[in-house]
Amino acid sequence: MGKSQSKTVVFITGAFVHHSCWDEWKTYFESKGYQTVAPPWPHKNASAETLRNSHPNNEIASNRLPALTDYYDNIVRQLPEKPILIGHSIGGLIVQLLLQRGLGFSGVAIHPVPPQGIITFKFSFLKAGWGPLGFFTSVRKSFLMSFSQWKYAFTNGMDCDAQKEAYYKFAIPESKLIVRDTITSAAKVHFENPHAPLLLTSGSDDHTIPPSLNYANYKKYKKSNSVTDYKEFKGRNHFVLGQQTWKEDADYILDWIRNLP
Repeated sequence: MGKSQSKTVVFITGAFVHHSCWDEWKTYFESKGYQTVAPPWPHKNASAETLRNSHPNNEIASNRLPALTDYYDNIVRQLPEKPILIGHSIGGLIVQLLLQRGLGFSGVAIHPVPPQGIITFKFSFLKAGWGPLGFFTSVRKSFLMSFSQWKYAFTNGMDCDAQKEAYYKFAIPESKLIVRDTITSAAKVHFENPHAPLLLTSGSDDHTIPPSLNYANYKKYKKSNSVTDYKEFKGRNHFVLGQQTWKEDADYILDWIRNLP
């Protein structure tokens, strides 16, 4: 490990889930000597149950990707050192957006929503994303996944009781606008530019962000002449942070961070 490596980690939450999805990750990273934070998104600093009961929530519905990226930008700039940025889903996209601003000692994008211009027509991706995009519905109202949608988009392949437990523990309303923003210039990444070391991970069983999409994201960086790595994990769905295998993923990420030059 380099002497100048950061010991601060910012965990960046994705859409549809409560920021407490990072609790076990925070505890684990802290046991390895890191200081960690996992800030809630704006208008989401309440329990998952409280947020679900607030649906439809006009404040949550107003969240946009540019403002959310700036929100994390401000948090990072106030830290005493450049942190390691670790994000899931839209949080993984925000990691990439922050790195191109020169923020972050390094970044890890876990099953990230891809930047603008990277898309797939794989059926699972289209099915999982149709509801959250909310076409032909009011953007003034938040979107809350039904349990059936949750089972397909997040926890596919898991035991039904585990799927229910995950839903009631973590599922929260979301902004349709922020999901739509991910296919606009708000999600643009200049892939050819140099950037801090970046690791992208994917899961073989992820319906929401298929591994082929993450690999296409990774390949876009080939001209950046910067450290960019990719890892696909077998058997992971989009609920990767809470699957029983989460510690294996965390250990891989920790090893990657420690071995950076």
